Amino acid sequence: MSGHSKWSTIKRKKGAEDAKRGKIFTRLAREIMMAARESGPDPEMNAALRIAIDKAKGSNMPKENIERAINRGAGIGDDVAAMEEVTYEGYGPHGVAIVIDTVTDNKNRTLADIKYVFNRNGGSLASAGAVLWQFEQKGYIAVNAQGVNYDDLFLIAADAGADDVQQDDDTFDIYTPREALAKVARELIEAGYKIVESELTWMAKNELELPTDQSLQIMSLIEKLEDLDDVQSVASNLQLSSEVVAALEAS
Repeated sequence: MSGHSKWSTIKRKKGAEDAKRGKIFTRLAREIMMAARESGPDPEMNAALRIAIDKAKGSNMPKENIERAINRGAGIGDDVAAMEEVTYEGYGPHGVAIVIDTVTDNKNRTLADIKYVFNRNGGSLASAGAVLWQFEQKGYIAVNAQGVNYDDLFLIAADAGADDVQQDDDTFDIYTPREALAKVARELIEAGYKIVESELTWMAKNELELPTDQSLQIMSLIEKLEDLDDVQSVASNLQLSSEVVAALEAS
């Protein structure tokens, strides 16, 4: 299992606690806005929006917040969102490559926040293209594994265009080409599968293995970046060993 899916699994397990504190509402709202802006406000016709709404409901986001985010993204009403997606690149301690995807209405603020976190945690921003060549953008879908047969899921996902299906403890992790993510997600939803995560993510072409203490230092930086309001996701080329995963789960 890749470092991305391991970290995604850990974050989902901690998600209920985050939701209680309201930490993820801003990020969920922006995910809904961008999905509505991209493919319209009807979740029956927009698989990405439907998944984003389900995630928001699963985090107990109020219905009026969800509806407001849909309308803002779709340009309905007076409160229209002026948001844009911006990707930043950088290096953490020990040469670990990091890619940060953001959704922002103020690039100067976002850049300043990311710079501050890097500088305070032994990292640095990099110029455009300096890091990204080490990654490939893929679609990632996590399906609730309860009652699911691997072979049946694999056939549906592969027929829809998926590259790979891997089994985790509680989910099946599905990887797709970038352009196939929406189609695969839609086919899985129509087949009755419960999607708990669906996103475009940066997958490292080669992962870097570090000692546990250094890996935890990197993960501390990544968590601080992920806590920024404008940050949607953070990817790195760090390999997460079983020792690091155990330490992260216990933290």
